Amino acid sequence: MTETIQTKVLIIGGGPGGYVAGIRCGQLGLDTVLVEGDRLGGTCLIRGCIPSKAMIHAAERFATMAAAVGKGVHGISLSAAPKLNLAETVKWKETVVDKLNSGVGALLKRAKVKVVEGWAVFSDAKTCTVKTKDGETTIKAEYVILATGSEAVALPHIPFGGPVISSTEALSLPELPKKLAVVGAGYIGLELGFAFRKFGCDVTVVEAQDRILPLYDRQLTTPVAQSLEKAGIKVMLGAKAQGYKNGKLAVEDKDGKTIEIAADNLLVTVGRKPRTAGWGLEAMGLEMSGKFVKVDDTCRTAMKNVFAIGDLVGEPMLEHKAAMQGEVVAEIIAGHKRRFNPAAIPAVCFTDPEIVTAGLTLEEAEAQKIDVSSSMFPLSANGRALSMDAGEGFIRVVARKDDKRIVGIQAVGQHISELSGEFAMAIEMAATLEDIAGIIHAHPTMSEAFFEASLRGLGHAIHI
Repeated sequence: MTETIQTKVLIIGGGPGGYVAGIRCGQLGLDTVLVEGDRLGGTCLIRGCIPSKAMIHAAERFATMAAAVGKGVHGISLSAAPKLNLAETVKWKETVVDKLNSGVGALLKRAKVKVVEGWAVFSDAKTCTVKTKDGETTIKAEYVILATGSEAVALPHIPFGGPVISSTEALSLPELPKKLAVVGAGYIGLELGFAFRKFGCDVTVVEAQDRILPLYDRQLTTPVAQSLEKAGIKVMLGAKAQGYKNGKLAVEDKDGKTIEIAADNLLVTVGRKPRTAGWGLEAMGLEMSGKFVKVDDTCRTAMKNVFAIGDLVGEPMLEHKAAMQGEVVAEIIAGHKRRFNPAAIPAVCFTDPEIVTAGLTLEEAEAQKIDVSSSMFPLSANGRALSMDAGEGFIRVVARKDDKRIVGIQAVGQHISELSGEFAMAIEMAATLEDIAGIIHAHPTMSEAFFEASLRGLGHAIHI
């Protein structure tokens, strides 16, 4: 059956950028159609952020129980080691995903957004054909929002398939591999590497560069590197994966020697790329900026009334960036004056310990010729952190020297991700060190470390 739909707004992709755009369009009274080729929620909800954090949470619980066997920890002990049924853990993870997926569908329905399930292919900038289970549907729109997301990058000489997996397959393994090799020491590889190690898997990480988490400075990554060593995760730096065959990964180490690593599964986490193929990008007359679709600060493309958001338009490839862009574009289409120009987009690395960054680092500020200073407060001097065995790490504040305005905040520590909102808010609201120092932070909380770091920047920290 062939159907033709005429709509005000057409959204391609039901991930965090697309579905937020759809909901906001509906709230603003815009006739909206959203096309999704898989499940509502996109990579973050279905295959990435949410399921990975669920697995990380389960792994942490398992490791805590395992540590209590025998002599025990803090007076708590178990007489027998815990047992893992990974299939049941994955099943529980899927209940979390399913609940959120259903929630997105309900929100879109309430906003009166029509959802078309199928793969869209554009014939021109405002017309696409969707292959659905019931036949083809042609959709014509006045405005188009492209939110097609991204996909995992494979190694050219080690394609995905069988025991060679991406993060998507890693989150749905039916049983725990005895030995796991991870190629790539970025945030995805290390997050999952820690989780599998806590489940009891033998983990080796192979990284081509000379350090882990190369997007972060060494001061932030040092506690993570120490935690990797403590956990028994082997890390090979300056090493290149050569090939995988018969359960063994061939690696050229930093000295040029080839060694083999036994691995039941090979997890490749060398990056992600925008999903630009297969939906008719070439028929839309858009300009590109490298591998990304080029947009301005209103997310407009080179084609009139065509917008692009999220991973499709560049770094950072983060859910919260895409969601905010979706909201901005919906309001622009409704006639509001908006632009996407955030002062800070917080980023979180859910390793052990976690890393949070918002705004500029000291080096980035100096590169922009901003005269800044930084002040740091260690979590080892924070009562709440110590009471949770989370005393490793710190919070660092970067502020202008002239007016003490905060331009960047970085932190590393257990549970530190929960402060990312306060960090971003401080920068977005143009707070000064005096502003933060003048806010009473509840005791005992880890947020006091942010307060103390700001006090230290003013020269009078209390607890150090």
